[in-house]
Amino acid sequence: MSLQRPDGPAARDRRSRARVFLRCAAAALLAVATAAAAQRGYDLLAQAAPDFTLHAVAGGNVRLSEHRGEVVVLSFWGSGCGTCRRQLDALNKSLATYRSAGLEVYGVGVDDDPTRALGFARGTPVTFPMLLDPDKTVGKAYRVDNLPMTVLIDRGGTIRNVLRDYSVKSDGVYLEQLRVLLNE
Repeated sequence: MSLQRPDGPAARDRRSRARVFLRCAAAALLAVATAAAAQRGYDLLAQAAPDFTLHAVAGGNVRLSEHRGEVVVLSFWGSGCGTCRRQLDALNKSLATYRSAGLEVYGVGVDDDPTRALGFARGTPVTFPMLLDPDKTVGKAYRVDNLPMTVLIDRGGTIRNVLRDYSVKSDGVYLEQLRVLLNE
């Protein structure tokens, strides 16, 4: 016995409608998943920045709450992230320009391998403290799920911007947002 699909006009029409339905359903699921992914990290906006204390690679501890009154940039990075290195370099240039206006920058390593994280931090020529978050408690508090991720915190300790990923094109947007916070 051979199983063949009916090939009349009505059967072709049903198959065509089924394909359209499946495409629409797939597009709807993709839209929901994309919206959920885009929301991660952004629900922190206008919230108080979670306080933390982390050890700096160059020595000493950094406590975020001690920097109220300054604009703080947190850049979350991983040792295997080439884009992270480029972003840290761009942030170092921003710090050189805006430090006198009250800017503080911290690189926060959320690496799985502590040895590689330490090597990356020591080998990255920046003038701001590189911090290590070996237990990823700070990364979890800031809902980091993408690297690099940059968080801009205003002088009052409120998260004002979350920038995901990095490209040279995003530098202009970042600098514009940073200048707004520095001028407040």
